Amino acid sequence: MKGLPVLHVLILGGTTEARALAGLLHGRPELRVTTSLAGRVARPVPPPGEVRIGGFGGVTGLADWLREHRVDALIDATHPFAEIISFNAARAATADHVPLLALRRPSWVPAEGDDWHPVGSLDEAAQALPGLGARRVFLTTGRTGLAAFAGLEDVWFLARSVDPPEPPHPARMKPLLDRGPFTLDGERKLLRRHKIDVVVTKDSGGAATAPKLAAAREAGLPVVVVRRPAMPAGVAVVSTADEAAAWLEQLSVRLGE
Repeated sequence: MKGLPVLHVLILGGTTEARALAGLLHGRPELRVTTSLAGRVARPVPPPGEVRIGGFGGVTGLADWLREHRVDALIDATHPFAEIISFNAARAATADHVPLLALRRPSWVPAEGDDWHPVGSLDEAAQALPGLGARRVFLTTGRTGLAAFAGLEDVWFLARSVDPPEPPHPARMKPLLDRGPFTLDGERKLLRRHKIDVVVTKDSGGAATAPKLAAAREAGLPVVVVRRPAMPAGVAVVSTADEAAAWLEQLSVRLGE
């Protein structure tokens, strides 16, 4: 790529994949890489290179930022459930004619012996719990959205998140502040120690938090899995940082022709 113009790449980050991509691209003279973090995690793991923190102010704000900072390529490497920013990115990229790629880790796939109960939202997850006879639930859906479970007064929750849960949340709830990656042995002990009978999770994918699924399988526990929201129509998707880097190389060649 020697002699090609310098591309300014904006990565919408906050995930392991975003950090991996920033690491792959950092220091390459043909690229200027900026990673944007939403600022909702108190102690984010910083990626290499330039970093900005905070929201953009919706579609208009993001489109203005792309123009002002002369962004040549936008990579949405946010969490699979960061639906609003993904749709904002698609609209802003279209408005400014900026090439857009989504980097998403693959969804989890049930294995033999799993007892999964897919649902479409946190509200549906809460509605499913009484039918599963839930009394002690391991809730791993993050610190937001816990209001969906607040009405289940007969259920006790162990709610794990990186930062303290946001109210409103269930009255009978024990917060567990922890950050992955987690181990299978650790998840086994956690389920036994707290006498968990149902696990609730989002289909976040990735290896860092997957051991809870294997531990639930071994224990014969049902797992309520919240499906991912749909991606914006027409957005190209890759599943690894290497694929995203290859996309950028091809883009740089096209722009330099």
